[in-house]
Amino acid sequence: MAATPAPPQAPPKPTWDPREPVRPWLRPTIRIRLTLLYGGMFLIAGILLLSIIYLLAAQALHIGSELPFEIVSGQVKSDVCNFPKGALPAEFNAAMNACVNEQRQHALDDLLRRSLFALLGLSIIAFAFGYAMAGRVLSPLGRITRTARQVAGSDLTRRIELDGPDDELKELADTFDEMLDRLERAFTAQQRFVANASHELRTPLAINRTLLEVHLSDPGAPVELHQLGKTLLATNERSEQLVEGLLLLARSDNQTVERKPVDLAEVASRAIDQVRGEAEAKGVEVRGECGPAVVQGNGVLLERIALNLVQNAVRYNVPEGGWVEVSTETQHGQAVLVVSNTGPVVPAYEIDNLFEPFRRLRQERTGSDKGVGLGLSIARSVARAHGGRIIAEPREGGGLVMRVTLPA
Repeated sequence: MAATPAPPQAPPKPTWDPREPVRPWLRPTIRIRLTLLYGGMFLIAGILLLSIIYLLAAQALHIGSELPFEIVSGQVKSDVCNFPKGALPAEFNAAMNACVNEQRQHALDDLLRRSLFALLGLSIIAFAFGYAMAGRVLSPLGRITRTARQVAGSDLTRRIELDGPDDELKELADTFDEMLDRLERAFTAQQRFVANASHELRTPLAINRTLLEVHLSDPGAPVELHQLGKTLLATNERSEQLVEGLLLLARSDNQTVERKPVDLAEVASRAIDQVRGEAEAKGVEVRGECGPAVVQGNGVLLERIALNLVQNAVRYNVPEGGWVEVSTETQHGQAVLVVSNTGPVVPAYEIDNLFEPFRRLRQERTGSDKGVGLGLSIARSVARAHGGRIIAEPREGGGLVMRVTLPA
């Protein structure tokens, strides 16, 4: 009987931990590269400056060693110095010494002037070269910054994919790419969950609504059954509104916004048309001055902002003589949507609470026929998804002024 072959041996385990970072002196870190770069630049600049000064000093010594006079026919002649005629030897020697010293001083002054010009030229070259080298070293940071901005604009598919030496910047870029992978997977899973939850939650509510409507359409049903059916139908409708609001809030918070040119004036006009019937029933006048204000965004979500703000302005109004004013315009390169209304006095300290889910003025949670308490939360979330913001200010005399600002 043949012997069973022995299983292959497992490879030996490494004596070092692969997760342990490589020691700085074994890898071309930025610190080492910058040290070598600027140290080499300083050494080269010093050699150049020393060479230039040496050449200038040699030239100055050559000029300074030339005699500023010459002897012609037994007499001293000079174009530089002024020798007295018929002077005594002591006076003549003193004049000659002064002439030589003056010649040396001129040579030193010329050396200093040329050295300063050389230093200025080398400084300009050093700053320009240092600026170029710093830009080259920091170029990966610019790439990381541009990618981060694109990701901030809801483009989670972007990656840095930085090439180059295995230094701190590449480690940062790889870590950032890994973080983006995890974020993209998390957002994709959340979007899939929202889509599934939307289907699973809407279907039973739609079935309940259909069954209730069928029973209510029976003319032979008792009055008590009709009353119970109407109550259950109203509760079911409120549940549908709540589910729709929560799903829209989740989508506006987490999904990537597909951006197309959208005119806020058209969006505001549609919102006014949708609430005009409710406004007439409540005796509220709705007026608008909608100027062109084009933004890049999702038309459905932007229409939801306008609709929620106008609906709130109509529902939270005075019983008689109320009004709602809607305006759109472009200011300083930004599109602005303003919705103001009459209504109860709103304390300034309660403004922030109005944007929280299920929060209303002086009441919380559900239990109101004015909505489910998600309108302003959805509006703020959609505005943030488009890179904008929404601000609420109390209006003098009661009511609010809602201002939505979006990048044009």
